[in-house]
Amino acid sequence: MDEKELQLILESGEGYKIEFKESVTGIDKDMVAFANSAGGRIFIGITDDGEIKGVKITNKLKSQVQDIANNCQPPVNILMEEFRNILIVEVREGEDKPYKCSSGFYIRVGPNSQKLSRNEIIEFFKSEGKIRFDELVNLKFDYRKHFDRKKFEKFLKLAGISKVLSIPSILINLGVAEKQEGKLIFNNAGILFFARNLNDIYFHTVVTCALYKGTEKVNVLDRKDYNEDIVSNVDMAMNFLKNYIPVKYEITGEPRRKEIPEIPYEALREAVINAVVHRDYFEKGANVMVEIFDDRIEISNPGGLVKGLKPKDFGKKSVLRNPHIASLFHRIGYIEKMGTGINRMRKLLREAGLPEPEFEFDTFFTVTFRRPIRKNVGVNVGVNVGVKIGLKGKRLERVNTMLEILKREEILNITQLAKMFGVSERTIERDVEFLKKKRLIEFVGPPKTGKYVLTEKGKKLWEE
Repeated sequence: MDEKELQLILESGEGYKIEFKESVTGIDKDMVAFANSAGGRIFIGITDDGEIKGVKITNKLKSQVQDIANNCQPPVNILMEEFRNILIVEVREGEDKPYKCSSGFYIRVGPNSQKLSRNEIIEFFKSEGKIRFDELVNLKFDYRKHFDRKKFEKFLKLAGISKVLSIPSILINLGVAEKQEGKLIFNNAGILFFARNLNDIYFHTVVTCALYKGTEKVNVLDRKDYNEDIVSNVDMAMNFLKNYIPVKYEITGEPRRKEIPEIPYEALREAVINAVVHRDYFEKGANVMVEIFDDRIEISNPGGLVKGLKPKDFGKKSVLRNPHIASLFHRIGYIEKMGTGINRMRKLLREAGLPEPEFEFDTFFTVTFRRPIRKNVGVNVGVNVGVKIGLKGKRLERVNTMLEILKREEILNITQLAKMFGVSERTIERDVEFLKKKRLIEFVGPPKTGKYVLTEKGKKLWEE
């Protein structure tokens, strides 16, 4: 330990393998949590906010810490190191799990030590195993060939970590790499976050996004497979959703209009992150799926509910299949607080006046967002519009859809409409020009921020 490494740890804050303590009070639960997880370090003399208060390091204090470790069942293996007025307690991952202290059994969930019953923690280790995908090393990953420095620097910026140490030292402190015989070896968490292209290492880490026509998986209008890195996969999946989710605009009196999506973006983002973080990465025959249907959006991942977490505790407790991945997402602000994502989704949908998300967990974990029921363009409306403006067939269907979109005060997306109907964008543009010529729609506002709206003639035609 030196000043630069301490500065890095203070900037990074508490995490899956780092805990700050002002004193030894409550240190026993953190010891067993680290022993039951992947090990970690406890810094005695530092507040939760990363402020160095310091402690008086004496033989009596060190004996007290050792006694606490010995009184755990079974005893926890620790090493102690002094730096300035901070006592650093390194806890090794236990070889005889589960470990217990006087107040019960704990595991590490992100930056917190969470209590579980004996049966819950035994079921977790029996079902999920002591081997975690995100902590396994992969010798196929070559630091010089596969590591992406730009992605790493973006991560540091999002996490608020300055480059006070060399890149290898920071990677080691983040727990995503280690030195073996002078060579930097990455674990899977580091590979998922910092690979230049994940396809070079893993093919099953894909996030597949699909848009369907109708309510069944029959007619695919658009599909994308993202497998660049785990953070980019989340961002690109969200861009895909935003391309196809209708929005309306509310005039707030400010220079900009307030954008109101059909389903809150943040709720969808929570679901995508949840799917990527909690999927079973040992299962190589399935992907994370983001699927848009006419009546719903489904986001699913292989793996189901993490074993050791009972259905009745779903949304109340958090047990992580990939704790290191979750911790890294937490560091960069993609996860606000461990274990709150499900309730946050529910809250966002309630506030938007929408049905709560539906959750299913068997071999897959699936969250379903019901899309708002839309007033459909009926047969009579279609016929009346067709008669009045002289259209029929496929073009009438496209024009009716455009009028319906504008009736809902949403934006005409030329690219989306072209994909929806399987025609060129130029065809959609000609339809727009036709409606303008018939004086049913008009463009209002500045060229870059304006939009098409129904004219009075268009509104009257719709009402008739």
